[in-house]
Amino acid sequence: MAETNRLSVIATHDMRPPAHGFESRSRHAERTASLAILPSIREPADDGRLDHFIQRDGFLFAGTHLIVDLWHASNLDDLQVVDQALRDAVAGAGATLLNIDLHHFTPNGGISGVAVLAESHISIHTWPEISYAAVDVFMCGAAQPHKAIEILKGVFTPGLVTLAEHKRGVVL
Repeated sequence: MAETNRLSVIATHDMRPPAHGFESRSRHAERTASLAILPSIREPADDGRLDHFIQRDGFLFAGTHLIVDLWHASNLDDLQVVDQALRDAVAGAGATLLNIDLHHFTPNGGISGVAVLAESHISIHTWPEISYAAVDVFMCGAAQPHKAIEILKGVFTPGLVTLAEHKRGVVL
């Protein structure tokens, strides 16, 4: 129980950089001391743990989070197409599908849903009335989230795609 409480404190700890580009020695010491109680995972687990952290480009991190906007896209109101697109994206990324939950809105035909993965998730929210879809892909381990995006682009044939990538859980 003590570990859970301490980690909760860290999760709510303000980790924003100071407003003027520097922080007091006491603030730095406080932040450093808080980080010291995190489990040591600077190296990939070789003791049988299966944390699925990724070591790439000089970083050790939990997973890759892609935020994708698909503009001028098609098939955004077809529940069966969206379901199959998610299944194909999961398979193409080498991820493990646990569940898909989709909701079809009326009267506009938009679809919101998520593919829950052993490696995390793919979510989608569509606005067929403006030919737009917001897609969120977060995967850890050996899964390849960029491959999921390529499959989704092939299904929804967007005219414009924007993508932002974020490494989640970077080990300091």
